[in-house]
Amino acid sequence: MEMSKLTGKYQATVPADARAALGVGAGDRLLWQVTEGVVTVRKAEPLDLALAAAVSLTLDEWGSEADDRAFASL
Repeated sequence: MEMSKLTGKYQATVPADARAALGVGAGDRLLWQVTEGVVTVRKAEPLDLALAAAVSLTLDEWGSEADDRAFASL
């Protein structure tokens, strides 16, 4: 177990063994999840913008007022 110290700007160094386990380096992004006082950190994978754009075209499929009324009781 290693320890880091927060700077005045709330920054901390990620220990070498943690960087190696996560497969991260300078410039990579980390995701932080807090669940009941326990923090989990993982590497953020790059977003596939082409896939996101393709999926976004389908998001309005069930977005009409008629759909809202039909699904309101579910």
